[in-house]
Amino acid sequence: MHRAALVAQEPFYEARMEFEDLIEQLLSPVAADLTHSQAEDLIELQGREVLRQLLQGWLESRGAGDVGPALAGRDGVQRPQRRLHSRTLESLFGTVQVERLGYGTPGQESLHPLDAELNLPKELYSHALRKKVAAEAARSSFEEVVEAITEHTGAQVPKRQAEELCQRAAQDFDAFYAPRRAQHQEPQAAAGAIVVLTTDGKGVPMRKEALRPQTRKAAEASTHKLRTRLSKGEKRHRKRMATVASGYSIAPYVRSADALVRELAPVHEVRTERRPQPQGKRVWASVRKAPQAVIAEMFDEAHGRDPEGTRPWVVLVDGQEHQLRLLRQEIKRRSVTVTLILDLFHVLEYLWAAAFAFHAEGSAEAELWVRTQQLALLRGRASQVAAAMRRSATGRAFTASKRAAVDKCADYLLKYRDMLRYDQYLAAGYPIGTGVIEGACRYLVKDRMERTGARWSLDGAEAVLRLRALWTNGDFEPYWTFHLHREYERNYASRLGPASQSDHTQHPRWAPHLEIIK
Repeated sequence: MHRAALVAQEPFYEARMEFEDLIEQLLSPVAADLTHSQAEDLIELQGREVLRQLLQGWLESRGAGDVGPALAGRDGVQRPQRRLHSRTLESLFGTVQVERLGYGTPGQESLHPLDAELNLPKELYSHALRKKVAAEAARSSFEEVVEAITEHTGAQVPKRQAEELCQRAAQDFDAFYAPRRAQHQEPQAAAGAIVVLTTDGKGVPMRKEALRPQTRKAAEASTHKLRTRLSKGEKRHRKRMATVASGYSIAPYVRSADALVRELAPVHEVRTERRPQPQGKRVWASVRKAPQAVIAEMFDEAHGRDPEGTRPWVVLVDGQEHQLRLLRQEIKRRSVTVTLILDLFHVLEYLWAAAFAFHAEGSAEAELWVRTQQLALLRGRASQVAAAMRRSATGRAFTASKRAAVDKCADYLLKYRDMLRYDQYLAAGYPIGTGVIEGACRYLVKDRMERTGARWSLDGAEAVLRLRALWTNGDFEPYWTFHLHREYERNYASRLGPASQSDHTQHPRWAPHLEIIK
C-alpha cells in the first residue's frame, strides 16, 4: 500500500517507522562499538523524535473536532461556516501540528471544539512545557532554564518566552490558596497546638521602572563617589521590599530560662527530649502586594487553622516599627487575641553591642556578661536589666560613644518590654525565635532573587516568588491540576454554550459543553 494511504489509515505510522529505525540502529555493527553512555545519548536523542511522532499521531487520531453542521457559543450566535484550521503546538518532545475544525460566521470569533476538548493553551507552548519551565524557573535562573529545556527536551523556548510562561503558570496562586487558608486542614498531630504567625521583609533587586515611587525617586537622585563600587553609607536604591509570611502550628515546648541558655551556649548539654517540629508550615512572599495585604492573608491562615479561636495565637516579630503598626492594626480590625513576641536573637544583638562597651570584643568577660543579661531577660526582668546597665555605665563614667551603645540597648529593652515577657512565654511553651521566617527570607527570596546581576520586572519577580512558594510548601502538583482547570475556564468556558444534545458526552472532565445546531 502507498505510504500516504498508510499514514491516512494509521495515525501512528510515522512513530512506528521512527521506532523501528531506532531499533535497526541499535542492532547495527556501528552500535556494537558504542559505550553504554553513547547508546544512551543515541536513544535519548532519537527517542525524542519517536515521542514527538507519538504525540502527533495521537492528535491526528482525535479527529478534527467535528460536532455537527453548526455550532453556537455562549453568546447564542450560530456559526454555520466550517473550515479546517491548523495551529502549531510546541511540546516537550518538539513541534507538532493540530488540525481542527473551526466554526464561524461573519463578524464573530471562530470556535474550535477540539481546542476545548484538548484544553489547548492560547499561546504556542503546551501546558506540559509550561509546567517544565515553571519547575525549572523556581530553582534556576532563566538562562539556566533555557539551557535545561534545550538539553533535556525537544522544545525550544527563548528566555523572554520562558519568563512569560512563568507568569502564566503562577497566575492562579491566590485563587488556589484562598479557600485553603479559609478552610485549612490541619494534620492530626497539630490538634491543640499553638498557631504561629511570622512575617519579615526582604529586598529584591528590581529594574528601575519596577521600583516603588519613593525608591525610584531616590535612585534617580542618588550620586556615588566611585563608579565601580559603593562607598561607606551609600545605597544603590535598587531594591523593592518583598513581604515574606509564614503560618504553622507547633506543640507547646515548656522550658526554663536556665535550660534555654544551656541550649544556646556554644557547647551545650545533649538534649534528651525531642523538640517539637512545625506542623502544616506554609510560606509565601509577594513583592507586588502591600505589606498590609500579606499580613491580612497571614491572619486568614490563622483563622483557617483555628476558626473557633480556641488555641493560642502567637506572632513572632523582629521589632520593625512599620511591621508592628500593621500587625496591631490587623489585630484590632479582627478583634482577635494575639501574643506578640519579640525575637530573642534580635534582642541579643543589642546586648552584644552593649557588652563591648563594658568589655573587650571577643573576650570571655563580654560573653559572660551577655549570658548573664540573657538569663535575666528570660526570667522576665527586662526593665531591671535596662536600669542596671545604665547605672553601671554611669558609675564607670563612659565616653559618649560607649554610653550611646548602652543607652541604645536599654532604650530598646524598655520600648519593647511588653513583648519581652519571656518567663511567661517559656512557661506556656511558646516559641521565641523567628528562625522560620528568617530561613524563608533566605531560601524563598535571597537564594533565587539576588543572583549576581539579577534585575527583576515586577511581574517576573512576583511569578517566581509564587512558584518557589508552591515548591517549598509541597503544593506544586495539586496547584497544577487547579491551574489547568482555571485555564479551561478562562479560555473556553466563557465562550462555549451549554450542551443541548444528550449524546454529546465523550469529553474529558474539563471539556466544553457545546450547543450543536442541526
